[in-house]
Amino acid sequence: MLNLIRVLIYHLTNSFDNENNKEDSAVVQSSSKLHKVALERLKERGVSLEEIAELVYDLQKPYIADISMEICIENVRSVIKKREVQNTILTGIELDVLCEQGKLSSPLQEIIQEDEGLYGIDEILALSIVNVYGSIGFTNYGFLDKTKPKLISKLDDHQNKDQTHTFLDDIVGAIAAAAASRLAHDDPGISDIMK
Repeated sequence: MLNLIRVLIYHLTNSFDNENNKEDSAVVQSSSKLHKVALERLKERGVSLEEIAELVYDLQKPYIADISMEICIENVRSVIKKREVQNTILTGIELDVLCEQGKLSSPLQEIIQEDEGLYGIDEILALSIVNVYGSIGFTNYGFLDKTKPKLISKLDDHQNKDQTHTFLDDIVGAIAAAAASRLAHDDPGISDIMK
């Protein structure tokens, strides 16, 4: 596991260095740069904020009468602005890419490539996103992970052996769950007690 962490740190550092050779790789990246890179990585992997927002909309429509896609997209954007979320996006996508390139050691290479059911580290990484937004986020994430609707199903489809989304499908679900939780916490109409 320690070797995996070293490889990951090496590759993440090099990907930042390749973008700007003048930067010292030991310098911590600014939040705005991390944010930009996280959004770019999602886009490169075929994930749009609108598709994540659709998941949020579907989760919260039964509870928030005046919900709109614009509000859902705004909450997805707010979740992704958090540094913990950006770090999770970059880490998970990097592991998926390294797996696609065959750069992980065995048996981890095969475990991630096959998205082995008992692995669970992909879910644990995704929970670092959900953890920021409380218990509603956890239950929403569990629901999305079990039912795999829309974009999550597309990412979880193992038909294309050239692509690995072992971490990304869970990260997308976690972002949607966190955004839905954020919406729920901001809606005073949800709690009868607080009316």
